[in-house]
Amino acid sequence: MPRELRLEAVGRRYGVRGPWVFRDVHLNPAPATLTRIEGPNGTGKSTLLRLLARIDAPTEGRVTGAPRTAYVPERFPAALPFTALGYLTHLGAVHGLSRTAAERAAGDWLDRFGATAHAHTPMSRLSKGSSQKVAVAQALLAEPELLVLDEAWTGLDTDARAELERAVAERTAVGSAVVFVDHDPRRLAGRADAEYTVRDGTLHRRTAAEPTTAPNGPHMTIEVHGPTAPLPPEALRLATATEETADRTHRLTVPASHSDVLLRALLTARPPWHVVSVRQDGSRHR
Repeated sequence: MPRELRLEAVGRRYGVRGPWVFRDVHLNPAPATLTRIEGPNGTGKSTLLRLLARIDAPTEGRVTGAPRTAYVPERFPAALPFTALGYLTHLGAVHGLSRTAAERAAGDWLDRFGATAHAHTPMSRLSKGSSQKVAVAQALLAEPELLVLDEAWTGLDTDARAELERAVAERTAVGSAVVFVDHDPRRLAGRADAEYTVRDGTLHRRTAAEPTTAPNGPHMTIEVHGPTAPLPPEALRLATATEETADRTHRLTVPASHSDVLLRALLTARPPWHVVSVRQDGSRHR
């Protein structure tokens, strides 16, 4: 079965005679892309994400493809008989890691989301914010080919929200597809490769003529000099703007939350690119 997921003429309703949530939905989240799903409450966004995550099945139509998928639900079941570290270690083992490697990866993700202090806290005693950090960590631990996020930023503190944005950039940079719903229109604004709205019982792709939210928040401008080869595809996917300022010299603009991922793509390219300067909010650092 192909790895790439595809929804073909999918419809979903609950009960034999229940009303249709939506019908005739076609969606194919391509590798290395970010897809945003929008729509008013109650239109079926979460239902659609559950179909993508293969947690729910369509009433009609087909879902094909079998990518390695991870899902962060809108409400994470926190009352589990594990500590935070124990739960993540268990899932790492489920994904095929040795116990030692699973525990190391679990600790790394808890550290990234600022939750190391809660590593040995029972899941049932975690706050909403700490529980949500475990929820996103369990999804990222799987290194998924398809990452499905349903209001995953809700409950996270500012640093953890930025870290999740970085993690999303990392997943698309290595070729994963990411599909997300978020109530904040500024979330990853301007970064999506495709945007859809659930309305009138089906899925509509946003066209260029429809209004979009402008990119928001601090940005970095990075100037690099490098080989005759083109810029790495990962860097081009992350940048909101690129400009060739001289022979083999380029200026790239990127949201600050994604700058470290872009720099890593440039510095680990073969051959690597040389970083000439980095500017944030009008200040230049060399």
